Amino acid sequence: MNFRLVCTTVFSQRVPALILFCHEKERPAVPIPFRNLLDRLPRKEFNGADKQLLLLHSGASHLLLAGLGKRGGVTPEKIRRATGAAVKRLGSIGITQAAVQLGMDQLVPTVEAAILASYQFLKFKAPSDNHTALKSLTLCLPKDADLAVAKALLARARVIAESANYARAIGNLPANLVYPEVLADHARSLAEECHLACTVLDKPALESAGFGGLLAVGSGSARDPRLIALAYNPEPRTENREPIALVGKALTFDSGGISIKPADKMDEMKFDKCGGLAVLGAMRAIATLRLPLHVIGVIAAAENMPSATSYRPGDIVTSYKGNNKRAVTIEVLNTDAEGRVVLGDALTYARERNPQAIIDLATLTGACVVALGPFAAGVLGNDEQLQQQLRAAGERTGERLWPLPLWQEYKDKIKSDVADIKNTGGRDGGASTAAAFLAKFVGDTPWAHLDIAGTAWTTEEHPYLGKGATGFGVRLLLDALQHWK
Repeated sequence: MNFRLVCTTVFSQRVPALILFCHEKERPAVPIPFRNLLDRLPRKEFNGADKQLLLLHSGASHLLLAGLGKRGGVTPEKIRRATGAAVKRLGSIGITQAAVQLGMDQLVPTVEAAILASYQFLKFKAPSDNHTALKSLTLCLPKDADLAVAKALLARARVIAESANYARAIGNLPANLVYPEVLADHARSLAEECHLACTVLDKPALESAGFGGLLAVGSGSARDPRLIALAYNPEPRTENREPIALVGKALTFDSGGISIKPADKMDEMKFDKCGGLAVLGAMRAIATLRLPLHVIGVIAAAENMPSATSYRPGDIVTSYKGNNKRAVTIEVLNTDAEGRVVLGDALTYARERNPQAIIDLATLTGACVVALGPFAAGVLGNDEQLQQQLRAAGERTGERLWPLPLWQEYKDKIKSDVADIKNTGGRDGGASTAAAFLAKFVGDTPWAHLDIAGTAWTTEEHPYLGKGATGFGVRLLLDALQHWK
């Protein structure tokens, strides 16, 4: 989407449609033709309430009023919702150019939502008149606004939102087109574009180093697993600067393996790679914005399929040892609890790089979806301050997190009689027992686990997100890193 910044009123713009944010029970100040139309409408049809839209026509001109609710209760998320709904509404009637009146505090959420709402996954769909998208948006700021500051805010918001869309675009691709090798190619291309260091471990390298978890999960597929590592370290380089590690689960398809899933909704398991894609999108934005932080991204990529070579319930898997004294052994009770098995290897790989903190993202458990629905991701870990930082970022970005417990009782549930741990503690408290499994691989390193199973994709239209992959985690991580303590 193209943006233009001006310091003038929206009503001076010669574009097909104007967008005006409105507050509840406050009549907006609009030109006479629109005022006459508005005065003839009953107030209950539009009173500026949150999520309300009203499209007015005067000749060839359109005015779209978008409600924000009560003036004292406006949040960045309400602005994102109003903008996204407005962008989609104008696109649905074939309008490609518009202007919107903004305060400086509304600039960033408006730009983010406009870019996110204009994304459409149409790679395999014939063009249609119903898929028109808004292509140009003029941002009308107050006359005394600092344009230099506004341009910087616009540029940053654009990079972050486009990085979320980058993750969504790969996330929506099916498993016959994106498998571990292809995901590694995407990482290499990104590294070249953004000047990142990139390491990819293929099957022989994984076997040589002893990545038992990743190899076990990927053993049933004709598509070999990969461990992907990206590194960003801005100039001047400080080699002993402790990195922040972002770790993502990328199951390019998860059939459940031998413990096969029901057929219903199995197609959605192409989205099981979205934790890894959040890391990929975040690394794109981090490098493009040149954040003054040393960050590494580690992605465990595999395809979980049933075959004669699959790992089985009852198997004992030896995880990647790294620089630990001994490897963790895992009793496999359910091959559909595979995400934690590949993450164990990835977390160990990240931990041996001596990070100051580890944040992992994974579509890990249906239990977290049951607990929180699609409204928030679960956050668990061993460091309260890190979790609070991430929750604050979630509130600012609308990618909300909610804490779940990680008590000793959950760790006791994954103790095995024949190995160090077992890969499921049963249905009860499933999100917490899964996190207890992961905790075995991070030691004392400050760590937060984000279970994004309910938020990584959506089957419904939302104001600034369409059906499919949401890119959840990219904006959250960037906000957290920009406020890093």
